[in-house]
Amino acid sequence: MPLAPSYILAFTFIALIVSTTLIRVWLGRRHISYVQTHRNEVPSAFKDSIALDAHQKAADYSSAKTKLIIIEVLAQAVLLLALTLGGGLQLIDDIWRNLLVTQEIIRGALVICSALLVSSFIDLPFEYYKTFAIDEKFGFNKMTPAMFFSDLVKHSLVGIALGAPILFAALWLMQEAGEYWWLYLWLTWSAFNLVMLAVYPTFIAPLFNKFAPLKDEALKQRIEALLTKCGFKSQGLFVMDGSSRSSHGNAYFTGFGASKRVVFFDTLLERLNADEIEAVLAHELGHFKHHHVIKRIALMFFVSFLGLALLGWLIGQAWFYTGLGVSQHSDYMALILFLLASPVFLFILRPLMASYSRKNEFEADSYAAKHANASDLIEALVKLYRDNASTLTPDPLHSAFYDSHPPASIRISKLVAYTQ
Repeated sequence: MPLAPSYILAFTFIALIVSTTLIRVWLGRRHISYVQTHRNEVPSAFKDSIALDAHQKAADYSSAKTKLIIIEVLAQAVLLLALTLGGGLQLIDDIWRNLLVTQEIIRGALVICSALLVSSFIDLPFEYYKTFAIDEKFGFNKMTPAMFFSDLVKHSLVGIALGAPILFAALWLMQEAGEYWWLYLWLTWSAFNLVMLAVYPTFIAPLFNKFAPLKDEALKQRIEALLTKCGFKSQGLFVMDGSSRSSHGNAYFTGFGASKRVVFFDTLLERLNADEIEAVLAHELGHFKHHHVIKRIALMFFVSFLGLALLGWLIGQAWFYTGLGVSQHSDYMALILFLLASPVFLFILRPLMASYSRKNEFEADSYAAKHANASDLIEALVKLYRDNASTLTPDPLHSAFYDSHPPASIRISKLVAYTQ
């Protein structure tokens, strides 16, 4: 007799969890081995700019983070199996039913929030250890435990304030909007994300960091000249107090439409000279001029459209619930099962997404080389690699799966070609 669809789904799900977990652990161990093997020699392209002790620090920092990630991957796999086939979600649902929460939308929100809360409790010790053990050991952490938990509370409150309305809207649409609820939910979700892109810089980001207008007039004029040259309109140039939490440096664009703004970490401004800052900014401008942000938003909307359309079909299939360890069928259970299970099925796409991201970085580097100075961008990147303890020798296969940016040696070699 052929196996029932629920058994096929259960076996497939177990096989994928086991295989993807083993692959992720293998990639992590491979990365550690590769980094440590190349620990005692600085790559030739960096021998004149990065000392051996800085290179070794980056190798050890990368290895320490990867070891922690391996443990976290194993814990997440166990938790996922416990919540699904182990009956965890069904247990949570039963608890709320026994507490006489009869309104399905309310109960659904409580079940989903409970499952997400359990997941966050698993992640919290790893984040705490990374901050106060690993980052502290390597000299990057500037946070106190009080600040860590204050941020945690703020993130939770903001998450509830923003997530609760969209969650209730989703559950209401699933219950009341008929056969095409998933299309209406997709439209609602897309609109919500566009609004968040617009309001995040002004209303949400300042809850966690302080943003002040760039005061260096000479640098400001230089940056504004570059923005004008590249046809980019911004609502302002801001400096963020990144040093209050970490010594890592960065710069980025944020916002959407009229709310676009340029943000520099104060740590970045301390380390780079004006030429290098201009080159880094030109790289970020390259992302906008090549429409990388718009393309990523469009891709996110396309993937969410396909995902919700699939969920619209799965919600009516009994084997979808029983195959993932749930006996009580409901709209909210379909939603949380889909959110938990889909990443396992999409893991195989990670190298494609990483490759696409690295392609975007190469395009932004090319744009920067044309509108600033490639040598200045090289100098800036080398300083950031050194100061952020970014390994110069990542394992190629691990990098292909995970790295959104090209490996340092490859990226620098391409930039060097623009200087010749």
